Amino acid sequence: MLIAILSDIHANREAFSACLDASRATGRDRLVILGDIVGYGADPEWCLDTVRQLIDGGAIAVRGNHDDAASKPTQSMNVNARLAIEWTRNQLDAEARGFLGMLPMQAADEDRLYVHASGNAPEAWHYMLEADDARGHFLHCDAAISFCGHTHRPALFSATALGKVTAFAARVTDPIPLPVERQWLAVVGSVGQPRDGNPAAAWALYDTETRELRFQRTAYDIETAARKIRAAGLPEALAERLEQGR
Repeated sequence: MLIAILSDIHANREAFSACLDASRATGRDRLVILGDIVGYGADPEWCLDTVRQLIDGGAIAVRGNHDDAASKPTQSMNVNARLAIEWTRNQLDAEARGFLGMLPMQAADEDRLYVHASGNAPEAWHYMLEADDARGHFLHCDAAISFCGHTHRPALFSATALGKVTAFAARVTDPIPLPVERQWLAVVGSVGQPRDGNPAAAWALYDTETRELRFQRTAYDIETAARKIRAAGLPEALAERLEQGR
């Protein structure tokens, strides 16, 4: 089974649409959305409606911290994120906000775990940036392979049976085998607001038969997405981040 895994859409219709098209072209059998459907971008309603249709068609989706904040204003966020969430709440009706708040924090599927931030404390929204961060996940997670987002930067970590945690390069060019002798945590990057210096949308493919992971990048119409952010009166920095990939 070929699984396409997308995270951190952040109301970026242009990036989300491009990644959905690219994932369909691979012949993927399943689609997984790792949260943060909304926040930052100018198309929360379209992105949320699209995710709901995908779920109706069999996709898996979990809740991200921006989804959580849009449903109940309790999240501590920086100024730009908070302004974007306040704007987003005004774009969504109560039913839509309630749907975001009812998405599961994590989802298990056979030997795989899908979560927005980390498996050890999904509601704490820990960032998986380095091996030390991933260690906490592995200590409290039994899944053979976990997939998360949240950091907006692709990354890959593994843990041996003795607890040694290693970080690997999240290269795009080649499939990466994930041997059964280790546990794995793949951070798939961000569709709607990459922050690794590459403005192209980031997502991943995982083949359950070969146990191979492929990090993907998809070009999209950044100019239009940025223009919509500015037209909506959202913070200028959010448009600039799309253009810079930072």
